Amino acid sequence: MDTPRTSLSDSVTDTIDQVEAELRANPRKWLVTGVAGFIGSHLLARLLALGQTVVGLDNFETGKAGNLNEVLSQAKAEDSRRFQFIEGDVRELRVCRGACEGVDIVLHEAGLGSVPRSIENPIATHEVNVSGFLNMIFAARDSKVGRFVYASSSSVYGEVPGQSKQEEILGEPLSPYALSKKIDELYAKIFTQVYKVESIGLRYFNVFGARQDPEGPYAAVIPRWTAALQAQKPCIIYGDGETSRDFCYVENVVQANILAGMAPANSPAVNQIYNVGAGGETSLNQLFTMIRDRLAEGDRRLRDATAQRQPFREGDIRRSLADISKARKLLGYSPRFNVAAGLDKTLLGATRASDAALLATEMAANAAADVRPVHAA
Repeated sequence: MDTPRTSLSDSVTDTIDQVEAELRANPRKWLVTGVAGFIGSHLLARLLALGQTVVGLDNFETGKAGNLNEVLSQAKAEDSRRFQFIEGDVRELRVCRGACEGVDIVLHEAGLGSVPRSIENPIATHEVNVSGFLNMIFAARDSKVGRFVYASSSSVYGEVPGQSKQEEILGEPLSPYALSKKIDELYAKIFTQVYKVESIGLRYFNVFGARQDPEGPYAAVIPRWTAALQAQKPCIIYGDGETSRDFCYVENVVQANILAGMAPANSPAVNQIYNVGAGGETSLNQLFTMIRDRLAEGDRRLRDATAQRQPFREGDIRRSLADISKARKLLGYSPRFNVAAGLDKTLLGATRASDAALLATEMAANAAADVRPVHAA
């Protein structure tokens, strides 16, 4: 079984282009949990394009079959044949063990997101995010997987004083979701110390991009506002709108996962936790204006659109900005998209009303998709 890499080869100066070239020359077998989700489907698309063999695991609780169908329909036929899909739940250990068989690198994306969801149903959040995580890393250990990369969250910081979040300085978790991710990080540390499992945790900062679900009470702000504006419905800002986030375009996250999966074995880059953001801070007021103005290029009716105000939500962090210097230094991470460039790609440059309408239709169709994917196992 291949390990991620066996020599440092000056890892600090590696670029994503160099790492991807290495992958094309020496393909690996990857497991992506939560593969039908927003981030998971983007990881699948990139790995297949790089000539990798991919096993995908999802139970479709929050993931969409339409995401997989879209990725596979756009992939080359020979790439699609290197994908094996398993419909199953990370809360079942036997499923996790089966998914890990023969795998070199695990990218663990499966989980229940959303602070409000976790406050409403903390038991479900714990079962999926903590028990499911433990099942998966335990199965990876038993299968002697070379690297275990997992999705953590910026929510673990709580309300930490200062503008930017540094990996070593944590506040108290403000929600069951934040606590579940902090527990995952502690489990990963224990599995490194006790079982010698190589792991890397990635603390995501407000990821956005195509295929992000705009529907439901826990939808992320960018797809929710985009869909609402397209449909001439109100957008809601909780609080005064000066709450800020480091909005990170999904292709930056894909880069971080590939770099983490391929970091040299036994190097200082491994058994670490990294911030994954764009390194910029955007308030909700600024974000609303950016989305509205881009969509208004295709629909003049949106030029004067305003947001409605509601009280600040319990469990929300006031400010969140990623210090990405550690990821730059040890992983060679270099985000290629800031929030403006990411919005341009996400909104597909919708400069005509017909483009905007098409985007809204595609987003709604994706959210409602319930057809199981067809592919070569």
